[in-house]
Amino acid sequence: MNTTVECVLDAKATLGEGAVWDAQSSALWWVDIAAPSLHRFHPGTKKNQTWSMPSAIGCVAPRRSGGAIVGLEEGWCAFDPADGSIRLLNDMAPGLATHRFNDGTVDPAGRFWAGTMPKSGPRDAAAGEAGDGTLFCLDVDGSCRAVLDGLYIQNGLAFSPDGKRMYLSDSYKPIRTIWVFDYDLETGTPSNRRTFFDTNAVAGRPDGAAMDAEGCYWMAGIDGWQILRLTPDGTIDLTIPVPVEKPTCLAFGGPRLEQLYITSMGDGLISPGTEDRQPQAGGVFVCEPGVVGYAPPACGA
Repeated sequence: MNTTVECVLDAKATLGEGAVWDAQSSALWWVDIAAPSLHRFHPGTKKNQTWSMPSAIGCVAPRRSGGAIVGLEEGWCAFDPADGSIRLLNDMAPGLATHRFNDGTVDPAGRFWAGTMPKSGPRDAAAGEAGDGTLFCLDVDGSCRAVLDGLYIQNGLAFSPDGKRMYLSDSYKPIRTIWVFDYDLETGTPSNRRTFFDTNAVAGRPDGAAMDAEGCYWMAGIDGWQILRLTPDGTIDLTIPVPVEKPTCLAFGGPRLEQLYITSMGDGLISPGTEDRQPQAGGVFVCEPGVVGYAPPACGA
């Protein structure tokens, strides 16, 4: 399949991330962690709204009650796009002044999951030593709990459309692994962690992810100039080359969820000498991969 990937927003972001589709507004939320800023892109008008954030923003999710919830250094916050106001909901995560949120997503029941990592990047670790990032869950009642620790660069969070599987990856170069868990949707409990895909077999490391309606997992292959579709048994089904070295996050959107949006890293974070090969690095891209996607619901907290 020859899939065309085009830039729909030449945003010049430094660290574009956090792509999520908002069906209510027919728009794509995304973030620039480094700016730090929150964005909402309207494909119909090509308008991109931008709000400056008070600290590094790792992830965003539309909220059932309106607006959005953002993961800032201060914790989980409610954001009102009408006036740009930010209100702290729960300060349990990131929990440390040295950490920030990274990748996040919402499970089919409306819980917002996200992990933390050091703001300075993962420390070099001896073989077998655990990282100091933690995976958190913001429940629909507004409470927060730590679920899993030992992560370096948490990424790749996704839930199967039926809510029976949770996926999680670590982008740290010595690890670069995607795991899958059995997931109890009623209680929000992952179990039976096992390797789903070892990305040492491909060019890119695992970054952000998305699910399609058939239960296949889509991986942004950072450093690999590609995105991958993986079947539920962990087999590569499709590889799509992208015009940027470091695609970071994926989200299905559009009227029928037939479009796949891709955020990326830009100047300062791409490999020196590759600038001419990727003049739109840091932009938002889109393609139509030929399958219908799955979009997580709005956050219930």
